[in-house]
Amino acid sequence: MISLHSMRRKLWTYLLAVILFCLVLSYCNIPVTSRAHQAEGVSAALGDDDTQSVWRRLQPYHPVSSMRPLPTGKPLSLPKVQRRFGKESATACKVRLERQAVVKDTFTRCWNSYRARAWMSDELTPVSGSRRDPFGGWGATLVDSLDTLWIMGMRHEFDEAAAAAVNITFDETTPLGEINVFETNIRYLGGFLSAYDLSGDKRLLRKAREVGDMLYVAFDTPNRMPITRWDLHAAARGEDQVAHENVLVAEMGTFTLEFFRLSLLTGDGKWFDAAQRIMDVFYEQQNTTQLPGMWPIVVNAKKQQFNQHNDFTLGAMADSLFEYLPKTHALLGGLLPMYREMYEAAMHTAAKYNLFRPMLPDEKNVLVSGMVGTSRTESGTVTELRPDGQHLVCFAGGMFALGGKLTQNDDHVGLGEKLVDGCVWTYQAMPLAIMPETFNMLPCPNRDHCAWDERKWKEEVLKKAGEQASDLDKADVVIAQKRLPKGFTSIGDTRYILRPEAIESVFVLYRITGRTDLLESAWAMFQAIESNTRTELANSALNDVTVAKDPSMSDSMESFWMGETLKYFYLIFSEPDLVSLDEYVFNTEAHPLKRLLP
Repeated sequence: MISLHSMRRKLWTYLLAVILFCLVLSYCNIPVTSRAHQAEGVSAALGDDDTQSVWRRLQPYHPVSSMRPLPTGKPLSLPKVQRRFGKESATACKVRLERQAVVKDTFTRCWNSYRARAWMSDELTPVSGSRRDPFGGWGATLVDSLDTLWIMGMRHEFDEAAAAAVNITFDETTPLGEINVFETNIRYLGGFLSAYDLSGDKRLLRKAREVGDMLYVAFDTPNRMPITRWDLHAAARGEDQVAHENVLVAEMGTFTLEFFRLSLLTGDGKWFDAAQRIMDVFYEQQNTTQLPGMWPIVVNAKKQQFNQHNDFTLGAMADSLFEYLPKTHALLGGLLPMYREMYEAAMHTAAKYNLFRPMLPDEKNVLVSGMVGTSRTESGTVTELRPDGQHLVCFAGGMFALGGKLTQNDDHVGLGEKLVDGCVWTYQAMPLAIMPETFNMLPCPNRDHCAWDERKWKEEVLKKAGEQASDLDKADVVIAQKRLPKGFTSIGDTRYILRPEAIESVFVLYRITGRTDLLESAWAMFQAIESNTRTELANSALNDVTVAKDPSMSDSMESFWMGETLKYFYLIFSEPDLVSLDEYVFNTEAHPLKRLLP
């Protein structure tokens, strides 16, 4: 028989255990969510001691009074993204693996040159063999390449690089007067998180937290909006700071993937809170802008006015804000419906106003994404399409295709296909088979049918050149001087800077549709880029892709060449289950992060 004293003792023991558990849970700030990602946060937090970080010791001027909680519940079963690929023929497999090996050889050559001549610096200069430090001097190429090394199976090189990367000190000793918080987030934080998600090396997660602690200080402003071009020296001295009035919208809205993933992995919700505060403002003001559904290029972070300016684009300066909407929906397993809602509203507007069918000599039915300007009149808001094409906006094809699969919107997948086809067409139309940075085309009156009109094209060429549109005899001179292929009315920036966006969307669309012509397009793109950018050491950006041969080089190789461009070329020639889009989302620097799955 159990005594009353014994029963009381057991009861008190049980209550004490419950109290201790609750205290530990509160102290660690671990959200009570589904078992899968609760356990992930607990295990990752064990042994993670960053108390010596200069950024963690700083006392905030504007502490958060109430944290936004991490989303709870079981992640949803979102629609499958990737096509179910059938058995590959022996011939197709042989060709694919041969191409993959060539891509890997190019990466290995670049990596070895970086290791020999610019180790721990941000960039190798691929012609002169020197080094540059435009991103804080924290080894941008090293960190950006960690996950590429892992994906390519270069384990020895990965181990060496990881050992070096964990010794980088992210503090105020950088020689830069200010850092770009956006670039630091996508390259360094994204790079460490991805390398951890792929390898499980907890040293890399600790490094991610160190970067996250530094970036979090940029959010210490009266309204908790970040300073995107940040004087971290002043912040380290403990000076007060205020968000800026004119901020590029991409630099404000590109934190969710990295910050949310860091909070999920560590169990510390401060990064989720920081990024979610920004997105709450975007959400609240989405339908109050001059082009409802989209946000303008420039926003006022100090006053939290995200709806005042009048230029709208999916391209440069806005791109990744829109890119992250469907990807955040996927990362969180649909636990915050606002991201799907924002994506659908934004793309409804972009599809209507920004996308246009260009008039082409072969009358191919493709799409390009341009800029829209708005003006207010007595009769309402007037919109004007500026048919400005950009290499950077080629990401949009993959975004539409991915978003379409996640939201079961076949129309969006179709738009994605036409956007990707437009970028492939632009590559093929240029003398070097490489797309320039920026260009202009002539929009068709509608998307259904668009016959080629040479006279109309030449008139538009003359207008862009500042000449009389009626002087058609002069059009041929302008076309020859500016080396304009048919279909292009001007080429504003003739450079190619080793950009990844076109192959990124070709890769995403291939994984979604299985279109084999995309493999051939990817291979043609790679061959053109490799043959024209190759130096004795690595690969260099080009000054002018409108020349027929021997393009001049700018002696620049940004970290995204090895972190993004070559990664996507490698992955499109890999088996589809390598970094599956049903398991990962890529941040805007091509760093794959694990999705929450049911």
